[in-house]
Amino acid sequence: MARECQLTGKKPMVGNRVSHSNVKTKRRFLPNLQKKNFFIPETGQWVKLNVSTSALRTINKLGIYEYLTQLKAKGHDTGVQLKDKI
Repeated sequence: MARECQLTGKKPMVGNRVSHSNVKTKRRFLPNLQKKNFFIPETGQWVKLNVSTSALRTINKLGIYEYLTQLKAKGHDTGVQLKDKI
């Protein structure tokens, strides 16, 4: 499993851990990813996604179907095949 959000594309970032004596060593900032199952009532299908918490907030605001259609219109590949509406 890649540590990448399937919807927003967030990936781990690289930075420095800075000690009290100002010694810098490399570290990774990992995105806050959650495995979630979503039911899309418009199509009647279940989708399992690995999403960031910021994407979850957007899904709560817009709805999963609307968010996926917006991403598809922008040209993002989410890996979800939306069936036609029932």
